[in-house]
Order: sequence, then structure tokens, then C-alpha cells
Amino acid sequence: MPTALPERPDQRTTEPSALSRPGRSPALTSGRGPAAARIGALTICQAALMVGLGLLIIGPAGGLYPLTVEDRVNEGFEHLRNGSLSDVSLIASEAGNTATVVIITALACLGLILIPRLPRWREAVFLAVSVSLQALVFLVISTSVDRDRPDVDRLDASPPTASYTSGHTGAATALYGGLAVLALSRIRGPWRKAVGGLLLLIPLLVAVARLYRGMHHPSDVIGGLLNGSLSLLIVGRHLLADGSPTPPPSNAMEVALETAAERSERVAGHTLVIVNPTVTDDAQRDSLRLVLEQHGHHAAEFVSTTAEDPGGGQAAAAIVAGASLVVVCGGDGTVRAAADALAGSGVPLAVVPCGTGNLLARNLGLPLKPADALAAALSGGPRRIDIGRIEGDSLPARRFTAMAGAGLDAAMLENTGDRAKSAWGWPAYVVAGVSSLRAPRMSVSIRLDNGPVLHRTARMVLLANVGRVQGGAALVPAAEPDDGLLDLAVFDPHGPTGWLRALGILLRGRSKPPHPRAQGSFPPAGGENTGTPVEYFAFRRAELRFTSVQPREADGDPVRPGRLLVAEVEPGALTVLLPSGGA
Repeated sequence: MPTALPERPDQRTTEPSALSRPGRSPALTSGRGPAAARIGALTICQAALMVGLGLLIIGPAGGLYPLTVEDRVNEGFEHLRNGSLSDVSLIASEAGNTATVVIITALACLGLILIPRLPRWREAVFLAVSVSLQALVFLVISTSVDRDRPDVDRLDASPPTASYTSGHTGAATALYGGLAVLALSRIRGPWRKAVGGLLLLIPLLVAVARLYRGMHHPSDVIGGLLNGSLSLLIVGRHLLADGSPTPPPSNAMEVALETAAERSERVAGHTLVIVNPTVTDDAQRDSLRLVLEQHGHHAAEFVSTTAEDPGGGQAAAAIVAGASLVVVCGGDGTVRAAADALAGSGVPLAVVPCGTGNLLARNLGLPLKPADALAAALSGGPRRIDIGRIEGDSLPARRFTAMAGAGLDAAMLENTGDRAKSAWGWPAYVVAGVSSLRAPRMSVSIRLDNGPVLHRTARMVLLANVGRVQGGAALVPAAEPDDGLLDLAVFDPHGPTGWLRALGILLRGRSKPPHPRAQGSFPPAGGENTGTPVEYFAFRRAELRFTSVQPREADGDPVRPGRLLVAEVEPGALTVLLPSGGA
């Protein structure tokens, strides 16, 4: 790795104090406290309440109305039975079955972590803890309250637990009620209430199904609804509401900015923040401004990208104006446009990942939360990294920071709509990639650093400055952003076996052979295709000629299709701020 550049005189060298750590401010402290202890204490109270109600039902209150007419309700449902209703009730009952609840809970939690651009850990924990605590309280109740099941013909085998409370109903309430809470509070759009209402209806259907199938008394299913609801209320109050007894004051951000300005040394020079407004909201801008103030970058100027100028013009203007730091808040496309203008200028770039892929940020070791990424960069130092440059027929020269390519990956990017990316994050690319698998294989001639021409067929070719993609997968294992080389990956799997072989190669990874790869490639490169599903090459200049027009892309943005790609590396052309150990 290249050594750090000498610090400029205007760079702050003092360590931030504990009170001025990035992202911390007395005015924005939430006051969470020991949330786990409070949840535990309230859950004990919940169990005591539910057990007490159960003992009343089987004891002193058993002879009181409406408990005295519960048998008639169960008998009434028994008289209503027919084949169709029994089938429907079985489906509804299975929605609250233990296996069903466990599987749906696990899938929902994984979805909350993997699908959004930033993992929703708090929502996933809320759902998992709500369902788990409901089950724990149910076990306490069933062992403390020994109530017989209704004296009717039961359609299901009787489990060993007592009739009070209904475990199916309680579990369904915690799961589907929790999903409804998340839908109503997190989803935006006209379908929010419809989705929430349908989810809230499921526990009621489970309750009716358990009555219909003769498995519980009415008070048992009411107890299940109450048990699940109490678990949601307790956990949601302390996790989703963040445990804050009162909302922050309306001027909290102003107070935080003033506090940060008072406690931090001023960094000389002008700081420009380029923001992609489609992926950065006002709250994120405020948090980024606070981090800048805490690190001494006072009065930073914020400018927005436009459809006509996605970041390059703003970065070029910053250089002319003498900016000492350019911060870019956006996805790989926004970073690429700004980096294109900053390359060779020496003006450092701070990358704040706000997009869908964020490949450069991932490979530079930056956190994926915007404020954390900015704080980490400002706490680190400048490093020089390479940048790639591509051009081709009908494609003016442009730089890229992460990856460029042609074939399947470019078709995948073309087929991924902005709405899908906004709603699903990077998994939207996977869906589009599956739909692009039917694209025909392409033929390509490859010339690396004036070496011999290699003839290949391929599903896609990647020109990589970095190697890792979403999920930590090493698509081009040897690619490093500071080695003075670019890497070429040629993917040509044939059938399911070929895809499995390709996956195995990616999982194993490969060490980087000596340059040039034309003599030391993996596998050994000849003039014709070797039949391997994945080949890797390193180069300083590459010329790729396709026999037919192919879709092309640069840093996640589709560019004009064509038959030629010429790529060159510009070693150490871009200066970026990185945390210690980055890149």
C-alpha cells in the first residue's frame, strides 16, 4: 500500500475529545438507558398478569358471565362445520403454527437486514424479540394455568399444552402485528394502510380458526391476542421508539452545531459538499454538517447535483475556487463524476456512500452509514488510489473508480429501474440479473499491454479497479485500488455446471500472478478460449473488440452500447481521505 501523503498544514492533528466524537452531541443524545432491563421487567409483569387472568378464569370467575356461555360458542362453531370451511380454517390455523411463525420471522428479519440499502437492525430485533418474548410468556402461562380444552370434537391433535392461552393466536399476533407496525410506520405510499390492515387481519383469522376447530375457548384466544399485543407494546416502546421519554427539542440541531463549533479546532481552507438530492434527505444533510463541524470544517458549502451535471461540474468548480476538501454524498455514479474532475488535482475526496451499490466505499473500508463514513474519513488521512479511464466507439473518454464492463452486468444495470433500486436496494440488481441471463454469449478479442490478441467468448467482461461487491463477495479477488494496475475478468460459464464452477472459483479466490497476465494469467492464457468459466488478467492498457454491439457500463451507470472498449489505469491519480487501515 502506498504510504500516507504528508499532512498539509491546514490539516487538524489533535485527537477529538470524548465529548466531541463524531456523531455525538449532548443535544442529540437519546437517553436510551438499560432498555433490555426494562423490557425484561415488563415481560415479567406481563407473564404475571396473564397467569393471574388465567387463574381467575379457571377459578372464581369461572361461574360468571360471559365465561358461562363459552361452551355454547364452541358448540355453535362445531355445528357450522363443512368441508370448505374446514379447509379454510386449516390454512388460517397454520398461519399461527410454530414452524410457520419461526420461518416467516427468520425470513422477515433476514429481509430487513439484507434488502434495504442500510440494514434495518432495529426493526429486525424488534420483530424477533417480540415473537420470542411472546413464546416465552406463553410457556410460563401454559405451565401455570391447567385448563382443559373445549368438550367438542376437535379437528386437530391436542398438543400437550393447556387450552389457555392460544399459542397460535399469540404467535400470530406478535408476528403479523409486528409486521403491520413496521408496514404502517416505514412504508410510504398508497398501499401502506392496505398492507397494514391485511396483516392485522391475520391474527383475527387465526383466532376464529382455532375456535372453529374446537381447540380453544373464546377466552383462550382473547388471551392469546392480549399476550401477543403486550409483547409488541413492550418491545416496540423500547426499541422502535428508541427509549426516549421525550422527543428532542425543535432546535436540537442548532444547539449541536453550536456545541461542535465551540469544541473543535478550525481546519483552514474551504470545504465543498456535493450532494445527490435523490438519495440524500435534509436529515442526512444535517447529520453530515454536524460531523463536519465536529472535525473543524466550519461553514461547509453544500451543492446539489442535477440530471445535467451529476457531480463533475461541481467538483471542477471547487478546484477552481481553491477548495481544500470535496465531500461527495451519493452513489457510485456521483462519486465517479466527481472523481473524474478531481483526478490529478491533489484535492482530497471524502466518499459518503448514499447510493445502492457503493462499491468504492465498500472496498476502501468505509462504513456504509453516511455520517459514520464521513466521520471515519475525516478522522483518517489522505491516500492515493488508482483510477481507470475508458473510451470506445461513440463513447467519449471518461474515468471510473470501481468497475466498468460489457455484457451481462451492463444489461443487468440497464434492466434495473430507479424505482426498484429505491424500494429494494442492491437486491434489485439480482432480480434484473436473472432476467438478463438469456442474453446471447458474446465474442471478444482482447489485447493487453501490446501483447498477443486473445480470442474469447463471454457472458460478461469486467474492468476492475476494486474487487469486492455487495455482501463481501470477491468478484475480482486480486483487484486492489492502489497497485498501479487494473484487472480484467472474463466470465464464460456454460450451463448450471459452469455457473457452479465459477462460483467455486470466486469463493476460493486467487492470488495475483505477476504482470503481465498474458504470460502469467489464471488460467494460463493462450490465443483461444481455454474452457474455464472465469479468467483473470492484470494490465495497464487493454483493448477489447466485440463482434457485435454490446451494452456497456461504468461505475454502475449504463453508457452507450458499442463494439470497442479501451481501458487504461492512471496510477495514484485520485487522493481520498480514508480511515486508518483503509484501502
